[in-house]
This record gives sequence, structure tokens and C-alpha cells, in this order.
Amino acid sequence: MSLTVKLKNIGIIKQAEFSLGDLTIICGENNTGKTYATYALYGFLKSWRELIDIPNNDNHVVSLLTDGALKIELTPYMQKTHQMLAKACKRYPDQLDQIFAAPEGRFYDSEFSLLIDGNQDIRDQEIKGRIGILQEGNFDYLKNKGSDVLSVNVAVEKEQRSIDPDFARIIIHLIIAKVIYSNSLPNPFIASAERTGVAIFRKELNFARNRLIEEMGRADQKIDPRKLLFKAYQSYPSPVEDNVDFTRELEDIAKRKSFITKDHPDILEDFVDIIGGDYTTPQDDQLYYIPKGTRTKLTMDQSSSAVRSLLDIGFYLRCVAKEGDLLMIDEPELYLHPENQRRIARLFARLINLGIKVFITTHSDYIVKELNTLIMLNHDKPHLKAVAAENGYQESELIKPDQVKVYMAETALMPLEKGQQKRRRGHTLVPADIDPEFGIEVRSFDRTINTMNKIQRDIVWGAKKDK
Repeated sequence: MSLTVKLKNIGIIKQAEFSLGDLTIICGENNTGKTYATYALYGFLKSWRELIDIPNNDNHVVSLLTDGALKIELTPYMQKTHQMLAKACKRYPDQLDQIFAAPEGRFYDSEFSLLIDGNQDIRDQEIKGRIGILQEGNFDYLKNKGSDVLSVNVAVEKEQRSIDPDFARIIIHLIIAKVIYSNSLPNPFIASAERTGVAIFRKELNFARNRLIEEMGRADQKIDPRKLLFKAYQSYPSPVEDNVDFTRELEDIAKRKSFITKDHPDILEDFVDIIGGDYTTPQDDQLYYIPKGTRTKLTMDQSSSAVRSLLDIGFYLRCVAKEGDLLMIDEPELYLHPENQRRIARLFARLINLGIKVFITTHSDYIVKELNTLIMLNHDKPHLKAVAAENGYQESELIKPDQVKVYMAETALMPLEKGQQKRRRGHTLVPADIDPEFGIEVRSFDRTINTMNKIQRDIVWGAKKDK
């Protein structure tokens, strides 16, 4: 199963289409639309549950309120997955102003669509989970393998149960949406290009939050606290806000253990080698980095930019990563030495082979070339196995060409629109070729490298030409 995204009039992007692979890469020069594509996709994957219109069934609400349990036949909902998703996509552009922290109306003519290609049947899966709400209690749900009946139970004694009907309707809506699209829409985690600033100003952001809470407490009762909170946040795009929230909550997040920590600790060991040390569990709003082989504790502002740029990714891998996630990283090469850019590429390959999808935007020729190496080594030839062994490559790092999708953000001719006589050029995403033998072709990198090589040849050999 794959997802295809179509964009129109979103920021600098005039029109574009791209599909998600196990690893999706968007390359291109500055100001060509890479971040617009990334943020637009991330925003939808974060908000689709609220945008999906699940038909109301008052009998469901009554059962949950009176019995604390209900059974839901999923077949009618599964028959409408494409239609419901299409309607959600049509509503989504209304949220783009908030996603990008843009002036109201900036995205008035934008279009977004996400298409699911492949089988969405969830009958052969067991799906279970819990939605925990502070006052109303926990809502457990279960769909058994081979069944299309969803069971929902309130994990609160009847005499303690106090559920608002509108709230019950929302919970039922969220659970149905989560279950019927569980096979299709990944849970995204993003590390934006602004993540280094978020890491260094973590304490200041906590202080600002506390001041805001105090102001809300002193505010006139006629003031809506939600508007006050939104006012404090509205200058930041949604992915940056989420980075801020994740970093502020590290003290609680650090108590969790991801499946990587439990089952694949060697990946965390490799990550520690990349950053040259490890992060400590945050205490009293302070977070430290300890370089390997020392007992020195460095605050984030005392640590290198590379350490700060990988902070979110490190805690994601250690604490919250789940199979089926979509890990999105804007410029993973930020502040990394070329050798560590190669190593982060190999880490991405291991993650996709564990079932975590990875989406990156990059300017790094080192990352792309290392991914090329992982593709080129993935053949059953004796000399390739010897090369892999000699250079320390593991089987778990090798990837297939069909796992990877690469797009170049650049200008190209747009399709003719209604009323147009001539095709116009605009910013779009152009698929890059991926050869099983030679890997990924990235034209903008190749042009720059070829130009630099020519200049250096002229410098070295130009004098001889003059003679």
C-alpha cells in the first residue's frame, strides 16, 4: 500500500504530485518548495482525524452512556473510506494558514489531496488501543482478527462514570476513524529545521509558558483562555509548535520506552556514536549532554549544534517510536560532519527495514551518495559482499530501489489549465531516476559537483593549456 499526495498553489509550489516510499527524499535548491510540501503533508497527517466526517449514530452514544460499552459494525464505514478521505482533503486547505502561521487567506486557492493506493481491508488484523481522558476515564477499543466488529468499553465504574454526550460522540468518532484508517495513514513525527533553536531555548520556552498560565489565571473571566494561548503560539508554523511541545515535555517523555529501546538497542548505540555521547533524562527543566568517556555534563547551549540538532530524533528513537510511524526530518544533515551524514543515512536505512517510514528534505550529497551505496550493495554478487564486509556494512542497512522515492524540487512546465493557451513554468516536484546498479540520480548535486570539478581541473591544468 502507498500514499500519493497532490498539491496545488501551496506556497511557492504551483502544482506537484509525489508518492511516499519506505524512504522519501525531496532534494533541491533553496526556496524551491521542499518545506511547503513537507509541512503540508505533516499538517494533514496530524489533523485528519478531526477532518474526517464519520456519520453519527445516536444509538452508539446511548450504549456508551448507559452500558459503558458498545459494538460497532465497521463494514459501512470501510465501504466509504475513499469518499470520507476525499472530503477531509477538501476541508484541509482551510487549516493551512494555521499550519504555516500565515496571514488569513494566504492559501485561499490551495488544493490538497491524499490518495490511498492498495488494499485497505483491516479484517485480517487485530487492532486494539486506549484513549485516556483525565476526567472521563479510559476508553478501550478492540477489533479481533477476522472480525469487522469493533468493541468499545469505558474503563470506569458505573457510579463514577460522568460522560458528556457530545464528548462521547467525539470519542466514538476518533476511535472509528483511527481503526478504519489504521492500515493506511501513518502517525507522523517531525524534526523541523528550527529544532536547534528549540533545544537551546528550552528553559526560556518553559518560563514563557508558565508566565502565560499565570496571565490566564489573572485574566478577566470574559477572556477566552484558548484565544490567549493561541495568540502566544500563532507566530510559529504547526511543525515548529510541535517541536516546542515535544522538547518541553521531555521529562515525561523520557520515562517511556520505544520498541527500538526494547528490541533493537544496537540502533541506540549507533546513535550515541554519531553524537559522540548521550543525553541525560531531563530533571528540574534542565537537560544535559554527556560526551563519551567523560562525566562532564553540558547544557544544551554549551553543547555543539550537532548535538542540539539531533535531540528530538534521539528521544523519538529511545522513547516514542512505533512501527508504521512516519519520521519526517527537515535537513537531517544540519551541523553534521560528512562522516556523520553518511552514518545518519545508514541509520535511516535500518529504520525503514524495521518498519518506520522516513521522509527527509536534504541538500546533502553525502547522504544521497551513502544511500546509493546501500542500494548498490544490495545484490547477490560475491565482490559486493566482500566490499560490504570490508567497509563494515550490515545486511540490515541494505535497501532496495523500490523502497525509495526521490523528488527534485525545481521549476518545470505545468499542465495546461482551463482557459490557458500556453503551458507555463512553475515550481513542482520532479521524480528522480533510481537505478538498481547505480542508485539515485540527483541533477542539481551533479551539476554543482561537475562545475566545481571543471574549475579545479582548469586551475591545475590550465597553465599547460596556455603553453
